[in-house]
Amino acid sequence: MYETRMTRSEQQLERLIDRLPARLQNATRWLRRPSSRWARIPAGLFLILGGLLSILPVFGLWMLPLGLVLLADDVPLFRRMRDALLNQIERRRPQWFAAFEQDRRPEGSKRPG
Repeated sequence: MYETRMTRSEQQLERLIDRLPARLQNATRWLRRPSSRWARIPAGLFLILGGLLSILPVFGLWMLPLGLVLLADDVPLFRRMRDALLNQIERRRPQWFAAFEQDRRPEGSKRPG
């Protein structure tokens, strides 16, 4: 991801990250940096635990796949599963990977700048 040449799965992930709100994009890209491994592993484990506790009101099932995606950068088995899942999603939902325009406001409603 942070080399000059990105793999297909890294390109897929980047396209999905581009669809997130700006703050989440920044946090996700920071967590995926190799130097952020010290934060990525505990965050992934906590998200997985939160996903397993989805019967409680604060937690949700959405946390489980997010935790697995974070851990996939460090665990080869999860990386292969993530890559296969991304390929399957791209086949079934290609619009999720299409170019995404950041500014979603209509042309007439832009803030004066």
